[in-house]
Amino acid sequence: MDVAAYLDRLGLDRPATADVAALRTLQDRHLAAVPFENLSIHLGEPIVLDTEALFDKIVLRRRGGFCYELNGLFAALLQELGFDAGLRSAKVFRPDGTLGPPFDHAVVHVELEEPWLADVGFGKFSRFPLRLAATEAQADPEGEFLVLDAPHGDVDVLLDGAPQYRIERRPRALDEFVPTAFWQSTSPESHFTRGPTCSLPAKHGRVTLAGDKLIVTTHGGREETRLSGDLEILDAYRKEFGIELDRVP
Repeated sequence: MDVAAYLDRLGLDRPATADVAALRTLQDRHLAAVPFENLSIHLGEPIVLDTEALFDKIVLRRRGGFCYELNGLFAALLQELGFDAGLRSAKVFRPDGTLGPPFDHAVVHVELEEPWLADVGFGKFSRFPLRLAATEAQADPEGEFLVLDAPHGDVDVLLDGAPQYRIERRPRALDEFVPTAFWQSTSPESHFTRGPTCSLPAKHGRVTLAGDKLIVTTHGGREETRLSGDLEILDAYRKEFGIELDRVP
């Protein structure tokens, strides 16, 4: 991996030490620079869970991705920088409170003086890493997070009291997520196949392009603009997310 090129994508210098402060900066800048997006699914591009392919897409072509891609490459970067980092499988809580399947989501586990959760691939989530051993609520710009013990040694993560996902403790390799990533990118039952979306945190809110709708949230307020025509949509991808496309997903 060309670590310098990856860090340049994030607008960062190489950290002097693989510590909590560096991890916080890396996650914050990754979230601000690299969009959460599912555009490959709607452009007919394959989802390839391979570090070299992900580096080409996210760093060289300056695209984003969804959880397996973003956290898969982020874990590899952390390892290159000297962090004890690896992937874990998570089940995502559905709106009705039930759990999704194993490998529904990929997160990054980082072992420092204590275990930390890093996640740059869940859309709206914590801006900074979370302490996995904490018993108290953890304040974050995105809300209040709570980590709770779950059955079989798993861990639940809650945002403002709402369960987000359940993490298993067993380490996982990136290629173990391939079958579920294929399902997520091809099944009509997957929410990722229902339409293109691209999103980044913005000052005091978030900017999202969903199909032809540009959605800007600021201080909890929502402004939605319907874009007219392919040129306007392509221009929004370029201006809002730094993504250059030759056709609309």
